[in-house]
Amino acid sequence: MALGSAPVHPVIIRIGPVAILSHDVFVALGIVVASVVLLWEIRRRRAQDERLWYVLAGALVGGALLARLGTWAQHLDPRDNAPLLEQWAYGNRSILSGLVGAYLGALLGKRISGYPHKTGDLFAPAVAAGMAVGRIGCLLAEPPGTPTSLPWGIRLDTAHAAAMHVPAHVPLHPSFVYEILFHLAAFGVLLAVRGRQWFVEKPGRLFTVYLAAYAAFRFGVEFVRGNEVVWAGLTRSQLFLLALLPLSGLRFALSHRSKEVPA
Repeated sequence: MALGSAPVHPVIIRIGPVAILSHDVFVALGIVVASVVLLWEIRRRRAQDERLWYVLAGALVGGALLARLGTWAQHLDPRDNAPLLEQWAYGNRSILSGLVGAYLGALLGKRISGYPHKTGDLFAPAVAAGMAVGRIGCLLAEPPGTPTSLPWGIRLDTAHAAAMHVPAHVPLHPSFVYEILFHLAAFGVLLAVRGRQWFVEKPGRLFTVYLAAYAAFRFGVEFVRGNEVVWAGLTRSQLFLLALLPLSGLRFALSHRSKEVPA
């Protein structure tokens, strides 16, 4: 027996002709929560430095840009993809490309400001907390996942199912609930282990382990997300993760060999 109807509420409220979208609201709340956790970590580590504002600004701008533009290359032939301005205005957003953009933006912010220290371990708990909150918006506004016989499946009514192109009244994997639970668990684990010697002796290792864990989790959960399969039984997100695998492996190797790793 399934849990019941999916909590689909893509619009929180309408103010005249303007619709306040639940996805946008929870993404904004996620950014606020992440910023609060980051400031808390900075204070706890006594890492106060005005140059960190440049790092944070770079991460926010880079994440916002690539989250939207990172989904531009939907087709191998560039002529089949939307113009960049149209993609920016109306295109889908990708959390994976957003994370890459935030990482690159943070590196640029450090380069511009001259901040010399690694910041990944400061960001790790903040990213996990922000992702947990932001994914609530996805749960409210996007298709849940593939059909399941598990007891916690959730259903869409006929109208919402038709709008999201999924079966109506069929139990579906609550894939975004899985992600919310993963990031909440990751947040707790990161707080619990951040002071342990294995992480303290290698700045950047905490962030590296979190990214590796999320990449592995996201690759697996894609199989029940219901996203379009584009090649070899894999979705675009899975192919994106595979393309990043060599860089992730290099980063992890550097975290063992050197005292500090990038970001």
